[in-house]
Order: sequence, then C-alpha cells, then structure tokens
Amino acid sequence: MDYALVLRWLHVIGAAVLLGTGAGIAFFMVMAHRTNDPRIIAHTAAIVVIGDWLFTASAVVIQPITGALLAHATGWSLSEGWIVLSLGLYGLTGAFWLPVIWLQHQMRDLARDAVTQNQTLPARYHQLYRLWFWCGFPAFFSVLAIVWLMLARPAIL
Repeated sequence: MDYALVLRWLHVIGAAVLLGTGAGIAFFMVMAHRTNDPRIIAHTAAIVVIGDWLFTASAVVIQPITGALLAHATGWSLSEGWIVLSLGLYGLTGAFWLPVIWLQHQMRDLARDAVTQNQTLPARYHQLYRLWFWCGFPAFFSVLAIVWLMLARPAIL
C-alpha cells in the first residue's frame, strides 16, 4: 500500500474526529445546559470530559504528526502558504480548546456539587458556560477552515 495514501487517510480521519467530536461535544453540552438540571449537566459533562480527552486529545496529537509526514512524503514544503495558514489556525484552535477543557471540568464539578448539595446551579456555572459557549465558535470555524485548506490547497503567498 502507498505510504502517502495511508498518511492522507490517517490525516483525514484525524480531521474528521476533531470536527465531529467538537460538534458532538458542543451539541450534548448545550442540550444538557438547556435542561438547567444539575444531574443531567453533571452526567453529560462527565462524559464530555472523557470524550474530549480520549478522542479530541488523540486527534490533536496525531494531526501535526501525520500532517508533517504527509507533507514530507508528497514533497510539500511546510512553508507553503496554505500549510502555514493551516498551522496558524491549528494554533488558534488550540488556544481556545485548552480553556474549553478546563471550563468543562469546572462546569462538571459545579454541577456535581449542586447535585450533592441538592441546590440549583450557581451563578459561577452560568458564567463559565457562557465563556465555554463563546470559545467554541473560533475553534470550530478554525477547524472548518483548516479542512477547507487541506482540500483546496490554495496558492497563498
């Protein structure tokens, strides 16, 4: 089997995992939040945290490795404009994803505390949720742009 084809396949799978996991996690967190039920939020956030570490973190590690190997195997220079822009967007995605991980842990813990104490969600949970919600947009749209750049490979100076 062609080495470059295997790398391309792994790279595309990694991109699909990043995009799909990100969209899925966002959907489930938003839907849980809409219930305003600390039990549902605590349970969903616990699963989301595991999913983010298991799937998203794995893809985050694999993407630059397969990308660099793929570029080398196909003769693309890492200084090509579309690759440089992709890497910049990848960094932007990470700059928003890392705080999101922390926020998800905090929201999970606050929801668990509310369940344990038989109380409603504290104001701090709602503040963190709003920040989590808005951090998702630049990260998600950056990943969409990266996928487009991977497919189109436009000539960028």
